[in-house]
Amino acid sequence: MKPFLDERFLLHNETAVNLYHDYAASLPIIDYHCHLDPKEIADNKRFANLAEAWLYGDHYKWRAMRANGVEEPLVTGGPGIGDYDRFAAWARTVPQTIGNPLYHWSHLELRRLFGVHELLNETNARAIWEQTGACFAGEGYAVRDLIRKSRVAVICTTDDPADRLEHHQAIRADGTVEARVLPSFRPDKALNIRKETFRPWLRRLEETTGRAILDYGDLLAALESRVDDFHEHGCRVSDHALDEVPHADASFEDAAAAFKKALGGEPLSKEEEERYKTFTLLRLGAWYAKREWAMQLHLHAHRNNNGRMFAALGPDTGYDSMYDGPLAKAVVGLLDAWEREGALPRTIFYSLNARDNDVLASIIGSFQGGGIPGKLQLGSAWWFNDTKDGMLAQLTSLANIGLLGRFVGMLTDSRSFLSFTRHEYFRRILCNLLGGWAENGEAPHDMAYLGGIVQDISYRNAANYFRFDGVEAAGGTAR
Repeated sequence: MKPFLDERFLLHNETAVNLYHDYAASLPIIDYHCHLDPKEIADNKRFANLAEAWLYGDHYKWRAMRANGVEEPLVTGGPGIGDYDRFAAWARTVPQTIGNPLYHWSHLELRRLFGVHELLNETNARAIWEQTGACFAGEGYAVRDLIRKSRVAVICTTDDPADRLEHHQAIRADGTVEARVLPSFRPDKALNIRKETFRPWLRRLEETTGRAILDYGDLLAALESRVDDFHEHGCRVSDHALDEVPHADASFEDAAAAFKKALGGEPLSKEEEERYKTFTLLRLGAWYAKREWAMQLHLHAHRNNNGRMFAALGPDTGYDSMYDGPLAKAVVGLLDAWEREGALPRTIFYSLNARDNDVLASIIGSFQGGGIPGKLQLGSAWWFNDTKDGMLAQLTSLANIGLLGRFVGMLTDSRSFLSFTRHEYFRRILCNLLGGWAENGEAPHDMAYLGGIVQDISYRNAANYFRFDGVEAAGGTAR
């Protein structure tokens, strides 16, 4: 019987053990997509306790707690609810998460960051609360300490075009933050023209840019000025949440007409929205290509399913799911439009529905080229797929249809400074997959070769692909 979470965790053969410990374990982390708050890094925030670090804003845990019968005030907080009460409710839930990555992640974080080797449950909750509390009360557990302990080289936060980036400026000016903390450009609010948030967001963008936005041309000018500002702050990555992928024949005039109606508060048809989104997205992609940015497209989420709870709590609170709508035709249409204009950026596709893995892996093979290794990527298993089986499914689809050796690897997509152990989780799964192939005679048992692939996927490919200024790939400067 194997011990739980020992040095051979998730490593089921000797080749896998050697690959992980000799090639993967010590590599730094490039976390090129997350939802960490740059203000907390700039302020070097200190958490009061493990509940604040673990449970504030973590909708993965919130969903599990609700499924365990925990009342909502203990999930998301409420009058008279203390942090320990919420932590105790999570401690009661953890034993029921067996088989869910939350079980592994929670215990990995306790072990790697706090030296807690007990399995969290209702009985030992108080003792673990006090042990971790002593860590937070002492030295070495502020936000920047947690980043350093996790050997993180790059963090890309998620930032709106209307954000002033003052916290990134503060981090840059400080000079004591060891990791590169860079913004990512996420213009979802610019595309969501039919949402009630659109006009208030325009006012914010006007304030940030100092430009009046009176027509669609003004909007494009303001957005491109922000792309330039982000670039000056080290941004090399954009990100889009496209729950439904838009694609329609569209002109500047179509987009301008739709924008004019939205600016005047007039309702838009679905077709008008589609044309606006398509044309705007194509312009954005061309700007990214010009600046050699990578574009991330997160697809097929079905958001805010529970209307009553959305009204009470708002978005990103654990009420989303996978979407099963059509995908291939629109994706091909967008990529082909960029390609015909010579404006196709590096692009990473993530789908929340794992059935799309093979579809996307096959599509991106039609648009590789330009002398860029892995120019188009099938992105890391995302959100509900961020599991052992989901990671294996994504890696296998990519290996079957594309080039696994060019994959840019893992990201956390997290709001927690404790979650960098997910990179360890992924690396162990990757090493076990390659080790299994080698021991079954399906890949050569050449440790230098296999170890090089592990290092590429774990770190070097991302360093080379994203071209962050000053970030070196192991063995040389990123190209």
